Amino acid sequence: MANFELPEGELPVGEEKTRVVRSMFDAIAPRYELVNKIITFGLDRRWRRATLKSLGLKTGSRILDLACGTGDFSRMATAAGYSAIGADLSLGMLEAATSPLTAVEADAAFLPFASGSFDGVLCGYALRNFTDLDGVIAEMARVLRPGGRIAIIDVAAPNSKLLKIGYNLWFNRCVPFLGGLLSNKAAYSYLPRSTAYLPPRDELLRRFRDGGFSGVNHHLVFGGLSQRIQATKQGS
Repeated sequence: MANFELPEGELPVGEEKTRVVRSMFDAIAPRYELVNKIITFGLDRRWRRATLKSLGLKTGSRILDLACGTGDFSRMATAAGYSAIGADLSLGMLEAATSPLTAVEADAAFLPFASGSFDGVLCGYALRNFTDLDGVIAEMARVLRPGGRIAIIDVAAPNSKLLKIGYNLWFNRCVPFLGGLLSNKAAYSYLPRSTAYLPPRDELLRRFRDGGFSGVNHHLVFGGLSQRIQATKQGS
């Protein structure tokens, strides 16, 4: 298992953030699926399936699984009858896939795909890990055909005071502890802190609209433990 260490202090930005994110996911890749299942009680798979269904595309559509990791979304999309291709910054994550995965190592802000070559884009729990979020949104729009769809699931914070207390205890205390036991403590301590990268809801939706998407919808999932964004690329 690769080593990963993150100095205390401010979160990294720019090229340093890209380096840190790649190094972190390379380090946790071998046990990523196991730890993910434990820290979400398996709910992430249910939420991913609902996100995939929200694309509403016909069988055979070509789907990009952006920040695909070890391929959860890609496998679901393939099982649903789509043609899925993944892209991820971390080669370690791609190599740790537990089943055959059609994917490329790539920065999401510089995708190696032709313009208009996909019908849909899926992205799971990755927005906060992108160094250039606006650049990534622009790339999503570029590789989609006019009328193509995006469906994104990511972390959020619940509005309920009771849920928020439990969320903070679990996400900020228990997750780093469990991650340290099973994988890499530094990585699973960084992940809760990295939610600070996510823009507030209204700003996030504005960025998608400014990036070439219309019909941008936002839904809180499971009381706000996650959030789902759906949108359509402008044009005809």
